[in-house]
Amino acid sequence: MRLRRQLLSRSFVRLLIRRALQSALLILVLVVLNFLLIHLAPGDPAHILAGQSGDEKYYEFIRAKFGLDRPLGTQLWIYLTSVLRGDFGYSLGYQQPVISVIFERVPATLLLMLSAVSVSAVGGVALGVEAARRKDSFTDRAINTFTLVGYSVPSFSVGHLLLIIFALYLGLFPAQNMSSAGQELSGLDYVLDVLSHLILPMVTLSIVYLAQIMRLTRTSMVNVLGENFITTARAKGINEGRVIYGHALRNALLPVVTIIGSDFGMLLSGAVLVETVFAWPGLGRLMLESLAMRDYPVLMGLLLMISITVALVNFVKDLTYAVLDPWIKY
Repeated sequence: MRLRRQLLSRSFVRLLIRRALQSALLILVLVVLNFLLIHLAPGDPAHILAGQSGDEKYYEFIRAKFGLDRPLGTQLWIYLTSVLRGDFGYSLGYQQPVISVIFERVPATLLLMLSAVSVSAVGGVALGVEAARRKDSFTDRAINTFTLVGYSVPSFSVGHLLLIIFALYLGLFPAQNMSSAGQELSGLDYVLDVLSHLILPMVTLSIVYLAQIMRLTRTSMVNVLGENFITTARAKGINEGRVIYGHALRNALLPVVTIIGSDFGMLLSGAVLVETVFAWPGLGRLMLESLAMRDYPVLMGLLLMISITVALVNFVKDLTYAVLDPWIKY
């Protein structure tokens, strides 16, 4: 009941509207910047599409066909109006609508990122709480050591290390791709096959994120456990589990929620490297392929999707933060 009143309050509605307008403006600015950066980058898509052996007339034909010969401002206006209509353009390299090219790769990246975020959030909070409860113990020192290692080693190196040890040397997991090639699997067999391919890239992507959440949760919990209201709760004889998870954790989660939203963009960039190492057929690998082909429409579609996703995650983060701590004024 209290949550319902909070969600319907005038201040929360104002926050909702303000954050929605800010997110829309942010997406527009990012779209324009991405468009300009991509189109001002060196390289001519016409040469890649037609091959270096083509003549200048054929290059001009390719540029005219895809609208690449128009002024940059005109191209930007056409792109913005097309996006508002839901038309993301036509891929220069894949020769099909951009939205089809992107949506074909979305499930793979979504599976990888959601699994990494879930493992990092649940594992990071649980281990961070445990480290705070056992401050200065062997458990605490072991968790802090893992945190430092997780921060220090790049995902690209971790991926190669896991690939060499667990895939090539021990043969416990498949080395690359999302499923076994040349096998017609269905039902539970297909699910298990995908999961076996998912483990190594998921672990690689989640390590840095896990280390951040663990460290932040521990620090936040140690500070909260030293507050007067926790001392009072313990003095009243309240069960220790309720003190930890019912009182302390709720307050300690506020900075954790912030870092989960703020680092989502970093997770997306990490996915590009991880998908490259494990040949995972997702959006990160698609971005590298499109860069190599100078496929402007696909690159802009990908960057637009990433911009919308990051803005949406931060929008939800702000609302969640307001719900967890209603005393915060925006």
